[in-house]
Amino acid sequence: MKKYCYITIIIVILLIVYVTMKKGNKILEEDNTVVTESPVAATIEPEGEKIRIVVDAGHGGFDPGKVGVNGVLEKDVNLDIALKLNKLLDENNFDVKMIRTQDNGLYDETDTNKKRVDLSRRVQIVNNSGARLAVSIHQNSFQQESSKGAQVFYHTASEEGKKLAQFIQETLKAKMADGNHRMAKSNDTYYMLKKTQCPLVIVECCFLSNRQEAEFIKEEEYQQKIAEAIFEGIQKYLSETT
Repeated sequence: MKKYCYITIIIVILLIVYVTMKKGNKILEEDNTVVTESPVAATIEPEGEKIRIVVDAGHGGFDPGKVGVNGVLEKDVNLDIALKLNKLLDENNFDVKMIRTQDNGLYDETDTNKKRVDLSRRVQIVNNSGARLAVSIHQNSFQQESSKGAQVFYHTASEEGKKLAQFIQETLKAKMADGNHRMAKSNDTYYMLKKTQCPLVIVECCFLSNRQEAEFIKEEEYQQKIAEAIFEGIQKYLSETT
């Protein structure tokens, strides 16, 4: 008799444990937590909206820009660096808008003032893009061959443009390690600086009037270092302002 009582008690205890576990699992399921015998990978939250950046390779088409002392054309170097910068940004999950990807200008052959039309359309692309910021790649030149070193320009009235320019200027100086002591510089006359709505900076990567820099700027490795420096400056700016 006692034997049957013990068996009955054990059965009742097992039933209670079973019901309790089922109830606990039900509560967990209602809380959207899955309990299984094997580990489950954590749910990955959907990525936020990509930050859009406009990259402008200055000049192009009929407009060569400056011509180096060694014959290198500014429009070609601008595009090479812009494409490298575009690749870096794209690989790091930015939404990049390139104003040009080949040797062309933004004008019609019938336009009487191609330069003005070109600049106006570049500004229009930037302003319609919804971009967080824009970078325009250029090369410098001066009558004295000794002038050298990258320099970044921003609009005088743009505080955000100033911050962006300063970050890029510093990363250029650190990355190139060429003794450049130039500082980011304000400007209120450059058309694209005046007319664009988002922070835009013009990066003058070297002096084509300096024979050494004009030779360096033709090299893929040198162009890559400049693109990386600009990219790092953009990253630092965004980390400080986002």
